[in-house]
Amino acid sequence: MKTLALTILLSLGLLPVYAQSDNPKYDKVLSESLGGDDYGMKRYVLVILKTGPNTSESKESVTSLFQGHMENIGRLAAQKKLVVAGPLHSNEKAYRGIFILDVKTKEEASQLLDTDPAVKSKLLEAELFEWYGSAALPVYLESHEKIEKKRM
Repeated sequence: MKTLALTILLSLGLLPVYAQSDNPKYDKVLSESLGGDDYGMKRYVLVILKTGPNTSESKESVTSLFQGHMENIGRLAAQKKLVVAGPLHSNEKAYRGIFILDVKTKEEASQLLDTDPAVKSKLLEAELFEWYGSAALPVYLESHEKIEKKRM
């Protein structure tokens, strides 16, 4: 009876069927070196930076803090902890930018964010989310260095 019911449900398309097959281009060494699972994915922490509550800083101080913010981005990228960073266009939520950090937990991400002077001074606030994405994400930076004509 169970077999008949399952056959009817499958034939009516009421149960999703996912066909999986091996990828002929799979590179086990590369996948393992990047921490990929069987699907070539892994955990990261997505950080959304938004305007923080500190509005009392002088223009000179804000400039210095954001210079430190940019230097920190470079340092974290060099350490291969920061794999994506970039600003967002003006928006109604006061979101300023994003980071994708190559860490598994929000706690690890918070420790890295504590090294950012703009976050530490509360010019920026961070919202953290666990995110599951391609394990190949960190290697795009190698290509970016080859196409970037000017550095920030």
